[in-house]
Amino acid sequence: MISSPDSPAPASPRQVPCPACGTPSPFAKDLNPYRPFCSLRCREHDLGAWASGDYRVGAVEPPDDFDAGA
Repeated sequence: MISSPDSPAPASPRQVPCPACGTPSPFAKDLNPYRPFCSLRCREHDLGAWASGDYRVGAVEPPDDFDAGA
């Protein structure tokens, strides 16, 4: 396909920061099989963090005399 000066340039894939390291990576499925991560290494690092409980949410335990039904 020959592009003319009047035709728009092909759109570049959207770039998103890798949640693990911050490196910009393409979000297109055909360009990046590890999306939203930039690599297999970052994807597996994040999985390991989830598995070890690094992402747990802290909770406050209710007092012993707390009555939820009242």
